[in-house]
Amino acid sequence: MNSGGKRGVLGLLVVGIVLGIVLWGGFNTAMEATNTEQFCISCHEMEENVYQELQDTIHFTNRTGVRATCPDCHVPKDWVHKVVRKIKASNEVYHKLLGTIDTPEKFEAKRLQLAQNVWKAMKDTDSRECRNCHNYDSMDFSRQESRSADSHDEAIEKGYTCIDCHKGIAHSLPEGYDPAEDMPGEG
Repeated sequence: MNSGGKRGVLGLLVVGIVLGIVLWGGFNTAMEATNTEQFCISCHEMEENVYQELQDTIHFTNRTGVRATCPDCHVPKDWVHKVVRKIKASNEVYHKLLGTIDTPEKFEAKRLQLAQNVWKAMKDTDSRECRNCHNYDSMDFSRQESRSADSHDEAIEKGYTCIDCHKGIAHSLPEGYDPAEDMPGEG
């Protein structure tokens, strides 16, 4: 290959590397931009429904000043699981565009199904996002109310995950939800 051909290949390689960096940077920028509470509540369906409920919980305002935002609970921190979650979220965007839950009435009509989808995902991941902040190893059971300490001991013993016992901790339980049909350890 002559020197002109080598320069052409080298030029293509440099352009490919630069283009790859730009595309990768753009992808990661988009991932982070869609991983903020402001993005989550930019849909009036979320802002007017579940975000309003969150504001009345200990996850929003508490004595320590630590606030959990939408992505803290609903988006994994590690990159691979985050990408998988973002791909799954494209279904939510699709339904947003279809207008499936674009009124409070439509949202309430689908609320139980939506909650069950989130609960299943949390159960399937052993409540991974909960455990970013709450971890049995970090809990001082002697400083918990005895009912809570006993329940956590039982959860450890029986292999329960956070969502088994803490449905409704950040959002209202959906109408029609029957806790008797959804006991920890089942499903």
